[in-house]
Amino acid sequence: MLHRLFTDHPASVGESYLAHMGQAFSFGFTMLFASIACILHGFFPFLFVKTGSNTIRRLHERMVSHRDRRTMMAPGTLAR
Repeated sequence: MLHRLFTDHPASVGESYLAHMGQAFSFGFTMLFASIACILHGFFPFLFVKTGSNTIRRLHERMVSHRDRRTMMAPGTLAR
């Protein structure tokens, strides 16, 4: 039961626990740095003019556009 808490969701997106952890950390740190850039942009509008929108675009591409391919390959899951 406890094992499934850590593996069901990663498996649903076609990843192992460790691969999913790496992806989550990668997304989290990317969003953290982008949020700092956006805050700085609020104070200094000439800095990081496109950082927020470019980051969102890249993360969307990584998460949503690639999700279908990963879930189709995941054993025991149906593509949405």
